[in-house]
Amino acid sequence: MAYVVTDACIKCKYTDCVDVCPVDCFHEGPNFLAIDPDECIDCTLCVAECPVEAIFADDDVPAGQQAFIALNAELAKKWPVIIQKKDPLPDHAQWADVKDKLPLLEK
Repeated sequence: MAYVVTDACIKCKYTDCVDVCPVDCFHEGPNFLAIDPDECIDCTLCVAECPVEAIFADDDVPAGQQAFIALNAELAKKWPVIIQKKDPLPDHAQWADVKDKLPLLEK
């Protein structure tokens, strides 16, 4: 089982999760983070660190967000690894509670 970054991360991109990941499985895109399922060791450390609760075990991804399982795997292959915490996106606060942001994902 791997962990998956879901819709809530889009346009926020908090990176608190990156700091606690022992295997550097996070990948950074323009406005979203993705977890490489082949690198994730299921340690669960990232889940508690996400301020918008965007990270779930692949078996627990909420209904309607199942596409993020394949999307994380796809984007992790394209995007560079991120290993240090950065500031969230400048307008993160206005997007934190917005739902259904998939059309806003920048690949």
